[in-house]
Amino acid sequence: MLVIQKIADLRQALVGKQAVALVPTMGNLHDGHLSLVKLARDSGAFVVTSIFVNPLQFAPQEDLAFYPRTLEVDCALLANAGVDIVFAPTVEEMYPDMQGFVVEPPCELADILEGEIRPGFFIGVCTVVVKLFNIVQPSIAVFGRKDYQQQLIIKNMVRQLALPIELWTGDTVRDVHGLALSSRNNYLSESERVQSAQLVECLRAVSDYVRSGRSDWPEIESEACDSLRRRGWQVDYISIRLCEDLGVPRRGEPLLVLGAARIGATRLIDNLEI
Repeated sequence: MLVIQKIADLRQALVGKQAVALVPTMGNLHDGHLSLVKLARDSGAFVVTSIFVNPLQFAPQEDLAFYPRTLEVDCALLANAGVDIVFAPTVEEMYPDMQGFVVEPPCELADILEGEIRPGFFIGVCTVVVKLFNIVQPSIAVFGRKDYQQQLIIKNMVRQLALPIELWTGDTVRDVHGLALSSRNNYLSESERVQSAQLVECLRAVSDYVRSGRSDWPEIESEACDSLRRRGWQVDYISIRLCEDLGVPRRGEPLLVLGAARIGATRLIDNLEI
């Protein structure tokens, strides 16, 4: 396995590769990331995993400086998983100049839910993803379903920009408590890790209510938020949405419930299809 930091070196290493699968990450890898790598590996393509903590998607008050960086451990995991190249550029390599050109997704999809809580977040995500696509030129790119809004925005971006990339989505991987795996889970204390299962339990309860025939969606969402707050959570949203475009739910259409809440100092997100 090669570990490459320079864009020019990566492009040279990819010369002649007919099918390349890209798994973009910010490092501090866990079994969720490795499940995406396995999807890429099983495709038979040449696998590139990128590790880059993207400053464009962090607001000034967020945890960019403290985001866990574990490159040596990550590379060992990826080597064992059969990755061909790890692309681990520096910030200076990815952004040698101030990034004046950015990709701005449509507000109806990017300024709701995560985008409302984290303004500009999806501009940073889309800009770095397009840049990685331009650098790697993959035929396949693999993302996780845990970040549902993110993967939906990227799918729309690829379609509307006519990028020749097939997007694959990997299922959410959970720990023994039901917590969706995330690099930020490392911030949780042991007691918070156990308590964190309450978020997915809440989403399951919402799903059960909807499956039972209830369609008073705002009331269900409000009850769910109140339930978490009573147990010490700071809730950003619990929201029932259309799977297709995260629009307002409609009877007879595929739905999902998304949630974002903070336990202690750690902000967690999750979603379940209904």
